[in-house]
Amino acid sequence: MSVKYPVLEGAEPFYFEGNEIGILVSHGFTGSTQSMRPLGEAYANAGYTVCGPRLRGHGTHYEEMETTTYQDWIHSVEEGYRWLKERCSTIFVTGLSMGGTLTLYMAEKYPEIKGIIPINAAVEIPDMAAAASLEDVRFLDAIGSDIKNPEIKELAYEKTPVKSLGEITELMKKVKADLGKVTCPALIFVSKEDHVVPPSNSQEIYSGIKSAAKELVTLDNSYHVATLDNDQDIIIDRTLHFLQRALETSSLQG
Repeated sequence: MSVKYPVLEGAEPFYFEGNEIGILVSHGFTGSTQSMRPLGEAYANAGYTVCGPRLRGHGTHYEEMETTTYQDWIHSVEEGYRWLKERCSTIFVTGLSMGGTLTLYMAEKYPEIKGIIPINAAVEIPDMAAAASLEDVRFLDAIGSDIKNPEIKELAYEKTPVKSLGEITELMKKVKADLGKVTCPALIFVSKEDHVVPPSNSQEIYSGIKSAAKELVTLDNSYHVATLDNDQDIIIDRTLHFLQRALETSSLQG
């Protein structure tokens, strides 16, 4: 019988009801909603309806994560998307790390999405792919809390399941192969120094998507978990401008 782990304090999903514009906010691999909550709250304060789902197997215990697949993570994000669809006429998607990968997946699958904001998104991490093939090893050291600001800590797992590395590798392959399906406006954030996802991933995303309106913004003062780091305000401000611009363009075209 599988053990039922409680959700860690601070890792709960979050929902903010606002106007008819919805923002789906996704956290990353081995992380939790804590990494995206400040952004979610800022967008809610600006009047938007926000949903931050907890990806299955996350925010509890790494042994539970080990039992989940990338399809489970996709389903978690799609559940959040459905929640927003019931309340909103227009939806944007943003995410950190694997949350950024899932953001791209959503844009590939749902062309009605109005715009995306991937943050240090991953489409190819050779080190993870190599580690996924390790035999007789169940867990590796943590990859969480890659943050430049020494006073901030990410709520993330202290171990990484090797099986889960195989799952994220499959997800990245799938998303990378379909980048050309992304046509909505895109604001891509990339930390200049990142010890988890090579910054070249964001350049590859920028080059691979077919969006007419796309921008790549470099964050100079943050590591991987930029949403909790020194450039958090830049991400929030630039995103709010991006949303406004995308909505204005959309209404002019409409």
